[in-house]
Amino acid sequence: MTYQVIVIGGGPSGLMAAIAAAEQGVKTLLIDKGNKLGTKLAISGGGRCNVTNRLPEEEVIKHIPGNGKFLYSPFSVFNNYDIIDFFEGLGVALKEEDHGRMFPVSNKAKDVVNALLDRLKELNVEIRTKTPVQAIHYGEQEHQVILHSQEKITTRSVILAVGGKAVPHTGSTGDGYAWAKKAGHTITELFPTEVPLISNESFIKEKILQGLALRDVNVSVLNKKGKAIITHQMDMLFTHFGLSGPAILRCSQYVVKEFMKGHKPVLIEIDCLPDQKDHELLLQLQTLVEEQPKKLFRNLVKGMVPERLMDYLLHKGQIVPEDKAGNISNQKLRTFVEELKHFQIQVHDSQPLEKAFVTGGGISIKEIVPNTMQSKLMERLYFCGEILDIHGYTGGYNITAAMVTGRVAGMHAAWEAMG
Repeated sequence: MTYQVIVIGGGPSGLMAAIAAAEQGVKTLLIDKGNKLGTKLAISGGGRCNVTNRLPEEEVIKHIPGNGKFLYSPFSVFNNYDIIDFFEGLGVALKEEDHGRMFPVSNKAKDVVNALLDRLKELNVEIRTKTPVQAIHYGEQEHQVILHSQEKITTRSVILAVGGKAVPHTGSTGDGYAWAKKAGHTITELFPTEVPLISNESFIKEKILQGLALRDVNVSVLNKKGKAIITHQMDMLFTHFGLSGPAILRCSQYVVKEFMKGHKPVLIEIDCLPDQKDHELLLQLQTLVEEQPKKLFRNLVKGMVPERLMDYLLHKGQIVPEDKAGNISNQKLRTFVEELKHFQIQVHDSQPLEKAFVTGGGISIKEIVPNTMQSKLMERLYFCGEILDIHGYTGGYNITAAMVTGRVAGMHAAWEAMG
């Protein structure tokens, strides 16, 4: 059986690539080893599917710290606003939420998946699910895809859209790296990003703060010299093994990169009151203490941070619940302010790549033509989505990168197959 384009992988980038190829009028086959297509889309955004992000292009690229600048070229062909138009054209109404995140109005990820599947059907794309690929043989005029069943399928162009190694239960188990290597490609070191962090600190092990969420705090990753590498102001969560929640996930890749340099443990610093400067806070506490010396200090500071954290920080600063405000020394006040503004936690590890939301590393972008997504090393071989060494924060950025690169790869693979 001969095709003009074969897309391997039925995630966001593969679905987009198959649609884009078929829209050019070429005979297209989409192969996926899973039982159904769009598994990752179906679970994204907590099952509501965060389709893309509405922020300006510059901002979107800023939110893709892993080689996001590579996307300027593909974005000139198809960008985040085109994704919005594309879905609305398929009858999926979208709405904007915080930080520019776009969701289907219905709040149902399956509406997004079904719209893509309907479009594939309309375009007569042949789909084979439960079809694992064993190998790819590259040739000068055509490539051969060999299935586990030993069936050989010939095609002019191949698009690899098989994902990275994160969230393996959706089918992205790193199959594509070997096929890329066979074509001569370099795979940069793979590492987890958007991943919860593990700490062996005694207060974590004793589960003192387990389940406690902090709202809108500043979370920084410190380098060996104690300087902040990155800071994110968002929510975070203490867990039974360490730290999680949006701010931690965003900071995690910077922690992992420090580990990769041999720096362990890495310090995470939390500023519980980012809107107040240290000296202002100290002044405020000194004034409160002077005005109400007979009041229990604990009651004086009540509500500044959640109660369990407050009790832990007071204990750490050697202030007991019975201490009256007037008896707290200036030194103890300073220590207390220091803890509120610079609460440091040693991080000893991250959860493994399988538990991460996004794969860091992948096929080196130096070996890809940015405005066509074609391999620089092999004729009519294209890559898109998370198999590439491109990774962003959660919030619709990775799906945007996947759909944009998928769209561009699909169009060009089709044109080259016809050419």
